Amino acid sequence: QTRRHAAIAALLRVPHVVLAVNKMDLVEYQEPVFAAIAEEFTAYASELGVPEITAIPISALAGDNVVDPSANMDWYGGPTFLEHLETLPVSHDLATCHARLPVQYVIRPQTAEHPDYRGYAGQIAAGAFRVGEAVTVLPSGRTSRIASIDLLGEPVDLAWTTQSVTVLLEDDVDISRGDLIVPTKDAPATTQDIEATVCHVADAPLTIGHRVLLKHGTRTVKAVVKDIPSRLTLDDLSLHPHPGHLVANDIGRVKIRTAEPLPVDSYADSRRTGSFILIDPSDGTTLTAGMVGESFASPEPVRAEADEDGWDF
Repeated sequence: QTRRHAAIAALLRVPHVVLAVNKMDLVEYQEPVFAAIAEEFTAYASELGVPEITAIPISALAGDNVVDPSANMDWYGGPTFLEHLETLPVSHDLATCHARLPVQYVIRPQTAEHPDYRGYAGQIAAGAFRVGEAVTVLPSGRTSRIASIDLLGEPVDLAWTTQSVTVLLEDDVDISRGDLIVPTKDAPATTQDIEATVCHVADAPLTIGHRVLLKHGTRTVKAVVKDIPSRLTLDDLSLHPHPGHLVANDIGRVKIRTAEPLPVDSYADSRRTGSFILIDPSDGTTLTAGMVGESFASPEPVRAEADEDGWDF
């Protein structure tokens, strides 16, 4: 289970992983036991490309190193579990990512006050947009410029990630829910062939030829699983070639063909527009979560083993 959780965290590009080595009271708080577990996990997670790994010895039953430092483990000089969680950065600056606005709704009040109003509403998935910027609408490829941006009913010159906005363009462009507005100078390619790493979560297996719905951003299209090139073996991180199917909790590579072109980014570049889910078209059940492009980050060097003074924190 720990190996699976580490693999999923690495796939999701989680930047900080905490290894809480619990039940230290059962081994009489021995440092060598903790060091062996921490070194084994660190080597495994580093192979997955996890950038930062912090190991903390704890006893949840007795409260050792959970909130306050433990008198039973005076050999440990690092932070307590709660202290470490409270000091970790929990977000990164999405405003510097590729700007992406999935259209959720087209607003056309057609009232006497707003006879020609045509706004494209949605939550900015990444990056920032400003008035006057040249934009492209995908998958159609039509281009225009941002005439104005409304935020909470007020015009603004600049809007950024997680803000829900309404964008108005200089030209009348045919846009509907599911389209993606992007800067013309930074537009992703559209494709009907997607290769991704997925985690299958449904009880029924995912098989080659499986017909599914693929939800990407605010767009849902028909798709078919064309191939399953490999399945990840968690014990040694080897790839089992051409397994033919994925069962619940399996992690593997898939190739998918969609009925319509999709503007997808690599998950490494954009989590919001590089991810998708596969849905059972018969009942709407979520089958699989997917990440486009390369699966794991480049492995980091394994940290040095414990020195003569004890475990290296």
